[in-house]
Amino acid sequence: MLPDPPVPGAAAGEWWPHRSLEPAWLHAHHDRFDLLHLHFGYEHRSTSELRATVEAVRAQGKPLVLTVHDLRNPHQADPGPHRAALDVLVPAADAVITLTPGAAARIAGEWGRRAKVVPHPHVVEPARARLASRRGADDSFVVGVHAKSMRANCDAAAVAEQLARTVATLPGARLLVHAHDDDGGRRAAGELARRGVPVTLRPRFSDAELFDYLESLDVSVLPHRFGTHSGWLEACYDLGTTVLAPDCGFFDEQAPCLLYHRTETEVDRRSLDRTLRHAYERRPRWHADPRRRAAERDVIVAAHLAVYRAVTGVAAGGPR
Repeated sequence: MLPDPPVPGAAAGEWWPHRSLEPAWLHAHHDRFDLLHLHFGYEHRSTSELRATVEAVRAQGKPLVLTVHDLRNPHQADPGPHRAALDVLVPAADAVITLTPGAAARIAGEWGRRAKVVPHPHVVEPARARLASRRGADDSFVVGVHAKSMRANCDAAAVAEQLARTVATLPGARLLVHAHDDDGGRRAAGELARRGVPVTLRPRFSDAELFDYLESLDVSVLPHRFGTHSGWLEACYDLGTTVLAPDCGFFDEQAPCLLYHRTETEVDRRSLDRTLRHAYERRPRWHADPRRRAAERDVIVAAHLAVYRAVTGVAAGGPR
């Protein structure tokens, strides 16, 4: 795997559109890679630019592998641009990967492509996951919802408002609502305040801080209006934190969780109330076995290598 190419003018560690999507970079560096594997970060490219990327890869005789994490981009309110991008990339890819059978079925139905299902690996390193404490049934019941920077698929205000109503009726329960201390997070905090829900603004969590935060919760609620898969859910599964997720994606195919119903425009408040009460009464706790998750990662690596060998024509054990 090549390191990220430096981008002139971009600060170290800052996200920047990846230069491997630029035809000029692909032509100039074709002798440094065997295939292009695309996961994220192409929402800044128009369909014509993505076609040019595909053409450059083809011109150099390199295969294109695509992992479809999102059938709907969580950062874009309008589904059109991401769908248009997938309309270019999915048919063009030499191999398509996704994370769940449900997403694979959708890809087959929409584009007639058979996607290989390779599950998401652990997010929390097994050594850290093994340290996760076991909250007892008599502990206080802590529910968390994070508005982050209020990306397009986030409906934190309506979700947190209903959670606050339900939590107020549950002895020993409390609700923690956080948002990033940036423009989007402050807008979220203002909307939450208008609904009477206290919110804590804070800088973005480091990985270590995020894992400590998730571990402190009994339940983490995903406030998504739409979505496909979730790395947040995977982290919660690693740490043993129960997740309440909307039924708009394939979250329950990723990892064990509780579902509440919603549409893109409205949360089903009765469903959310009922699901949270179930979590309070039953205290389900799904904690992934760190040893199994470590072994799964080896299987995931092997699955990717098999795809790479298939598209490049390199036999197992041969040159790479």
